Amino acid sequence: MGGHTNYVKPDKPNTWNISPRLKTLSAIFMFIGVICLALTLFNDKSRAWHAYLVGLFYFTSLALGGLFFTAIQHVTNAGWSVNIRRIMESLTAFLPWAFGLTIIFIGGNFIAGMDVYDWFFKDRIAADHLLQHKEPYLNPTFFIIRTLLFFGGWMYLCKKIVGSSLKQDTSGDVSLTHKCVPLSIAFLLFFSLSYSLFSVDTLMSLEAHWFSTIFGVYAFAGLFQSTLCVMILIIAYLLKKGLINQYVNENHLHDLGKFLFGFVVFWAYIAFSQYMLIWYANLPEETIFFKPRQKDTWLLVSLGLIVFKFIVPFFALLPKWAKRNINHLVAVSILLLITQFVDLYWLVYPNLNTDHSFVFGFQDVGIFLGFLGLFMFAVMKFLSSHAVIPYNDPRIHESMSHEVVY
Repeated sequence: MGGHTNYVKPDKPNTWNISPRLKTLSAIFMFIGVICLALTLFNDKSRAWHAYLVGLFYFTSLALGGLFFTAIQHVTNAGWSVNIRRIMESLTAFLPWAFGLTIIFIGGNFIAGMDVYDWFFKDRIAADHLLQHKEPYLNPTFFIIRTLLFFGGWMYLCKKIVGSSLKQDTSGDVSLTHKCVPLSIAFLLFFSLSYSLFSVDTLMSLEAHWFSTIFGVYAFAGLFQSTLCVMILIIAYLLKKGLINQYVNENHLHDLGKFLFGFVVFWAYIAFSQYMLIWYANLPEETIFFKPRQKDTWLLVSLGLIVFKFIVPFFALLPKWAKRNINHLVAVSILLLITQFVDLYWLVYPNLNTDHSFVFGFQDVGIFLGFLGLFMFAVMKFLSSHAVIPYNDPRIHESMSHEVVY
């Protein structure tokens, strides 16, 4: 609940001057990523592009997650979240980079002939009746058209929604807040279909014989969960630097903690629903996905996801105090971000070899670090170029006096 009794007009927030240490760290990560990608392309081209896909999907999802959370706040006319909304908006700065990296990924299919999707090769389609049946949808031309359409819509609506928020910092125009509502509704409708299809195109089609009607929901659960974690980490850092202490308190953290707890449960629910229905039906065209993930080392990874992506964070976030303690939230968020990487690795890598054998090495982590470095660069540049709080939002009084009593 919120009230206005303790509301004090906030001062204009200080800008975030990025430390040389953070700049250097992001540059080192990008350098490691480029070197590892180049070396892996030389030694094992298919593995390089599988690792590339993990990083690409991970950080594209974070960028979209920031825009999704922002749109939800506008549609619901939420006031409590105004003081943390700029953090959400900052994640969208990676979207243009994600588009460029996706173009590289698509180009790799044609130029480098990477062995990732069976449906990109005409000889494999000709020898596989099921691939022929799915060819009207799973074909390179339509895949490229869909990808361009998705990114075009995401970036256009992002520019309109986030751009209005940034413009309001200087103009103070209240109408900009109202204009964001229909734009956010449009994004949510477009996102619900486009992200689901994007996850099907890039991840589920790795095993083109398999299908799941809730795969898009499973991917979304990971998106929102990991987005909340990144927001918590950024907020913790800005609080440590004293940049948002006047605006963000334990009540805001409590709400983020509740969201995070809810989506820990939601991810487990969707994961169980997907597995249970496939196990119960026991149809060969469905069980082909889970069979290799229930053998040898992949079985340990599957069990690890259950333990560290659901059981541990569930109990860690259950108490009220846990949702209000920033250090505790940071620890849980780091754990969940690691398990999100493992989850995507679990989705992608069993398709690397025909025998579905487990592989993991420095190059897989190194390529991921390259994406992390670029993501850090994009977010830091955004937050250092704009106010860390949308201080001219007309609902900021609700956020300043926000208090959670349950």
